[in-house]
Amino acid sequence: MRSMIDREYCVMMARYNRWMNERLYALCAKLPEAERKRDRDAFFSSIHGTLNHLLWGDRMWMGRFTGPPCAYPAFGADMFADFDELAREREATDRAMLGWTERIEADWLASSLSYTSRVDGRKRTLPAEVAVIHMFNHGTHHRGQLTTLMKQAGIDPGVTDLPWLPGITRID
Repeated sequence: MRSMIDREYCVMMARYNRWMNERLYALCAKLPEAERKRDRDAFFSSIHGTLNHLLWGDRMWMGRFTGPPCAYPAFGADMFADFDELAREREATDRAMLGWTERIEADWLASSLSYTSRVDGRKRTLPAEVAVIHMFNHGTHHRGQLTTLMKQAGIDPGVTDLPWLPGITRID
C-alpha cells in the first residue's frame, strides 16, 4: 500500500511549524506578560495558555513517536509559567521535531502506532502516518486560534500560509 506522506512532507511541515513558531513567539515577546496571560475567553484561556497547549501537543505526539512519553498534565495546563522558559522549550522541541523528520523512515510511516490517550484513558491504534499528519494539523489549528488572540491584543501576525515558508515558492 502506498503511503499518503513521505519524509519530504514531514520535513516541510516541521520547517513550517518551526518558522511559524519562531515568528509568533517573537511577536508575543513584545507583549507585556499581563497581556499574554490575559483571559480572552479562548479554549486555552490566553495567548500564554495556547502557546503551552501547542508545545504540549507536539511533545505528546513526539513522545509517542520517539519516547520518552510526555508526562505533563492533560492539555499542557501551566507547563511553563515563565514566557522565556516556554520559548526555550518551544525552540528545543522544534529542533527535535525537525531532526526526527529528517531521519523518518518510510517503513515507520507505513506502520501502526498504539498509544493510550491522555484525554480519555483509552488505548488507540492508528496508522503512524495519520498520527504525524494530525500532529502537524493540530499545530496549525491552534496557531490559527493564537493568531486571533494576537489580533485581539493588537499584534498583526502577518501572513501565515505555507506558500510563504522561505524556500517553498519561487517568486518571479
